[in-house]
Amino acid sequence: MTEEAAGEETFISHLVELRDRLVKASIGIAIACAALFIWPGPSHVYDLLAAPMIASLPAGAKMIATGVVSPFLVPMKVTLLLAFILALPWVFYQLWAFVAPGLYAHEKRLVLPLVISSSLLFIGGVAFCYFFVFGRVFHFVGEFAPASIAVTPDIENYLDFVMSMCLAFGAAFEVPVVVIILVRMGIVSIEKLRSIRSYVIVGAFVIAAIVTPPDVVSQLALAIPMCLLYELGLLLAPMFARMTRAPEETA
Repeated sequence: MTEEAAGEETFISHLVELRDRLVKASIGIAIACAALFIWPGPSHVYDLLAAPMIASLPAGAKMIATGVVSPFLVPMKVTLLLAFILALPWVFYQLWAFVAPGLYAHEKRLVLPLVISSSLLFIGGVAFCYFFVFGRVFHFVGEFAPASIAVTPDIENYLDFVMSMCLAFGAAFEVPVVVIILVRMGIVSIEKLRSIRSYVIVGAFVIAAIVTPPDVVSQLALAIPMCLLYELGLLLAPMFARMTRAPEETA
């Protein structure tokens, strides 16, 4: 077999492996989605998501659906989104299993903890947003509504808002992983990251002001955890760098 043919066969085998991993990840999401459809069901899943907003509305008030098929589509989208979040560790594991054969032993010691921590941090960011931020933000916004306005949010707009906020908080909680990767790959030194700490803090507040509603509560709720997680990344990065050194680096 020629070298060109061997390279082509290797490339095809990688594509087949990638396809298999994507199929397995999709099956994991489908199983989680099917479980949510069985119990508690899409309508109850949406009720759970809408609970922070309903709690901030006046007594007896409800959300509205302006689209014809919105009462059907929105709960389905919410169920699929929750299924993806629940299956995220499995999805990341498939990513890890795909790249693991091409890694050295010291690289595997870095990737697997990062895959696990990325899943937990993203889920933690979403949970923090749901349990801590939503209730305070909706209550804060509701207090400013004049008495002449009936607060009846549309479910599609609410879903868009919730998805963008959850994505923002989930991504923001990945800050320690980004710091560890930058230090371990030698892109930025730990000393440099410490020296630009003040710029990072300003950047965190700028990002929070852009992606969150224009109120102080939600901006602080995103900016402060980002700053704390940045410090956590600075604390853990040297440890990860020592644990994942190659034999020649140790020597």
